[in-house]
Amino acid sequence: MDFGRLLTAMITPFHADGSVNYDAAAQVARHLVDTGSDGIVVTGTTGESPTLTHEEKLALYRTVKETVGGRAAVVAGTGNYCTRESIELTREAEQIGVDGAMLVVPYYNNPPQEGLYQHFKAIAESTALPLILYNIPARSPRNMEAETTIRLAEIPNIAAIKEASGKLEQIAEIIARTSPEFRLYSGDDSATLPLMSMGAYGVISVAAHAAGRLIRRMIEAFAAGKPGEAAELNGRLLPFFQACFCTANPIPIKAAVNLLGIPAGGVRLPLIPADEKVTETVRTAMKDLGLL
Repeated sequence: MDFGRLLTAMITPFHADGSVNYDAAAQVARHLVDTGSDGIVVTGTTGESPTLTHEEKLALYRTVKETVGGRAAVVAGTGNYCTRESIELTREAEQIGVDGAMLVVPYYNNPPQEGLYQHFKAIAESTALPLILYNIPARSPRNMEAETTIRLAEIPNIAAIKEASGKLEQIAEIIARTSPEFRLYSGDDSATLPLMSMGAYGVISVAAHAAGRLIRRMIEAFAAGKPGEAAELNGRLLPFFQACFCTANPIPIKAAVNLLGIPAGGVRLPLIPADEKVTETVRTAMKDLGLL
């Protein structure tokens, strides 16, 4: 399946009491599709997945699928460090009717490369869904090496990887040694254009919550053979990309969504809401881009 070039890792909105705001989740999903997202990743780490219950995740998949299904791909973030639980959640998401699943490299328990391979292989064999792997060593102790990704890419329903390792040689090797049908997405907004110049297909974005139209323009300009225009847009976007990660994600992007007038709410502990300094950093960057 082609998920498109711009996917957004969606926040999970909360009410003031900390419960999931499903009406606001539907509003965020509509906003993302209206502003250029081809697909939405629900309950990824930007969606605060480690703090969500199993039932909350399933309810979010239903909500987003019912809201934008047919207009955009809905990808469920179903992976964690437990293979059995990842299989169970992936199967349940498939029954709901999502279009794919995203599986993060297991965090905390630090498996060796063969363990990573067997983990993802077991999940892939349990579902017919197309799968996106997610390599983010800054949030797990283990980098998934190029050789492991290349082996996994041979499994028919492993369709893509979100690469946030920052390891350019590793990313180049993955692109060079996998089939053109296997998509590599940037997992870092600020790396999207550089990685596309190496052959990446697009981005799974955080910043697109607020800057989706501009990010889409940048991607389309590069894909249309207009690297100068894409570079100019990337330069304009860079301060906002930086603002989105001025403290732990998704604290700044939730502040940005709230500033847009969409009720994102706060965050669940152990994260804490944006303070005045973070909010002002985000507001300034948004104003400079004409987003406010």
